[in-house]
Amino acid sequence: MVALVLGLATACGGSGGEGGTTAAGGEDGAPKVTITPANGAGKARPDEGVTVAAAGGTLGQISVQMKSTASGKTVPVTGQLSADKRQWHSTWTLQPGVSYQVSASATSPKGKATTATSAFKTSKATAATVINNVVPSANETVGTGMPVFIQFNKTVPVKARAAIEKSIEISSTKPTEGAWRWLAPGESFNGLPSLVFRPKHPWAPHQRVSVTVHYAGLKIGDNVFGNKDTTRSFKIGDSHTVQVNAKTDRLVVKKNGRTVRSWGVSLGAGGDVQSDGVDHLLTTSGVHLTMDHSRLERMRPPGKKKGDPGWYDEKVPFATRISNSGEYIHQNMDDPTCLGDRNCSHGCVRSPGADAQWFYGWSYRGDIVTITGTKRKLDWWNGWGYWQMPFAKWTSGSVLDKPITTASLKA
Repeated sequence: MVALVLGLATACGGSGGEGGTTAAGGEDGAPKVTITPANGAGKARPDEGVTVAAAGGTLGQISVQMKSTASGKTVPVTGQLSADKRQWHSTWTLQPGVSYQVSASATSPKGKATTATSAFKTSKATAATVINNVVPSANETVGTGMPVFIQFNKTVPVKARAAIEKSIEISSTKPTEGAWRWLAPGESFNGLPSLVFRPKHPWAPHQRVSVTVHYAGLKIGDNVFGNKDTTRSFKIGDSHTVQVNAKTDRLVVKKNGRTVRSWGVSLGAGGDVQSDGVDHLLTTSGVHLTMDHSRLERMRPPGKKKGDPGWYDEKVPFATRISNSGEYIHQNMDDPTCLGDRNCSHGCVRSPGADAQWFYGWSYRGDIVTITGTKRKLDWWNGWGYWQMPFAKWTSGSVLDKPITTASLKA
């Protein structure tokens, strides 16, 4: 620690251990400056951040630097100065197991000054719960219905969820209202516990979105902390919407509101009600999203094994997934007379080969596919069926229980 009071003697205090406070000044009319964590602390709590306070004066220059473990270079730490300029606190939590250096000055009304410094290291105890993945992929172009997934390797403790939500910065070129919702593993499309952002209305096309989770240093469990921050940027492309009508057996594709292609389809024939009471051969009606693309997808009936009535095992080309219950828009491999005339499929949206191949290459993940006219409803947790849930109910799945508006991102 280095402590200076211009023209005056100083009084200093400090503490090692897990935190404590370093103080300088406070005598003969000089302001007192305190820094938390204290100089020499070796296991400072990263979730408590850095606090600098002044008594008998106002804060002036403040420098907080983190030494990067990856590059060895120092990185500035941002913070907020109170309106009365008597307290400064770091904006986000600190990274675990990292060295920090703090320098702060304050001036009294009569012009006397104090400068104090602190060098400390944060606790390196990180939680076993980590961010496993963020969807969409980096720099991916997605559709206007696309959710944002923050996925974890294990269920996040309930006590940590509010802090995680508060730690997220989400920005877009065109500010967008939306809300986060926590999903249990059974509600997640790939079984990973997830925190999912869904806009109230589809994203405006042709913009960029950036998401940063300031996970490093968050208190996740008893005396264990988030390991690192995560950032992901992606793009919203053209508005792609698809309307599929089971009554007319017709599919219509629109780009930015204008019809660009249409073709005859065949949907699920129905007739296979299983023990769960669900007819698994019916296509689900509701608002789907395109999820992924498979050049050649192997398809087998759920709940059946080889030799059972209704068993099939097929490889289908140019398959674009729209749910987790085995529904795709794909190339027809069976009776072509069904297309545009009657529903003959196992639940998928069978399409002419040229149209299925075109859609496979043209569509983004997150394009909106609305299917009408069947007796089976798409469940909100089936694939990315989140648009099935009213927005107010979606918002209730946030610990903070309120919608947010994305910050403005420069174009």
